[in-house]
Amino acid sequence: MTSRPAVGIGIFVWKDGKLLMGRRVSKHGIGMWSVPGGYQEYGETFEEAAARECLEETGIHIKNLQLMTVTNNLFPDEQKHSITVFLSADWADGETTITEPDKFVDVNWFDTAKLPSPLFVPVVELQKQAPHFFEAPSAS
Repeated sequence: MTSRPAVGIGIFVWKDGKLLMGRRVSKHGIGMWSVPGGYQEYGETFEEAAARECLEETGIHIKNLQLMTVTNNLFPDEQKHSITVFLSADWADGETTITEPDKFVDVNWFDTAKLPSPLFVPVVELQKQAPHFFEAPSAS
């Protein structure tokens, strides 16, 4: 256990009105579905961390990044505390693949009316706090 919360990044990546999610295999949230993300590294902006994590985990590039909101997440069983900064982005290019099999066992695009379950705690917290973020952005 650390005495301070970690800063996590979660990226809502949209393509053709669908949201990219992966099923976690790391022991933190194993079996739960989440958006791509990870921890912010020293010196990175939120946007840089989001672009790096998305490419590392899914093999895709993103564009049009926008800050959404922040959630406070407690994991009492693991004695972990994190702050997740959520960003929204559009798919730019690349084929969705599992590039870090120690993080995700499956990745797919989902209609937000039919999200998989169970959802990872930070995603559940965001859904409670701001359900409108789960609406696909209108095409521009």
